[in-house]
Amino acid sequence: MSIKTGQQRGVTLIELVMFIVIIGVALAALLQVLNFTTRNSADPVRQKQALMIAESLLEEVRLAGFTYCDPTDPKTTQATGAADCNIRESFGQGTGGEPIGTRPYDNINDYVDTAGVAKAAFDNANGKLTDLNGNVMDVDGYTATVTVRPAVLNGIGATGTSADTDVLRITVEVAYDGTTLALDTYRTRYAPTFP
Repeated sequence: MSIKTGQQRGVTLIELVMFIVIIGVALAALLQVLNFTTRNSADPVRQKQALMIAESLLEEVRLAGFTYCDPTDPKTTQATGAADCNIRESFGQGTGGEPIGTRPYDNINDYVDTAGVAKAAFDNANGKLTDLNGNVMDVDGYTATVTVRPAVLNGIGATGTSADTDVLRITVEVAYDGTTLALDTYRTRYAPTFP
């Protein structure tokens, strides 16, 4: 087999220039994607950290007692309504003669002062976010609030501002980097004799 003298071998200058242009454009696009990904890669970590903070604080509030009477009232386990109490449970600490305590509070209503109004109930005296034991959380740039309000769920409960309801809606909001993450849950008074 012999090669004819008129056949072309290699690439022309135009083909070489086109190849370099195409590779350059593709490489520039790839570098922009990598730059964008690197710049925004910390966001999921901050979001997951905010979610963990919100879940733990929401669980703390949800696990608090939900009784008609203040848990220090001897009638707490027998009361079938707020009228049966010596010390009625209401929103805020120290209301109705109940003692003021520290976290975790003995009743859900103690986490807020007023129904439907957000409160930074998880901060210490210096305004720092703390865990259940009062230790400052080693996280920067996060703030958390809780809102507790009476609610109606499947025909049970009532809306308004009274703590004498059978359903509460609890919302914990964690703010960071100009973003707010909110988690909601409901707590029902499933039996008057159980906190």
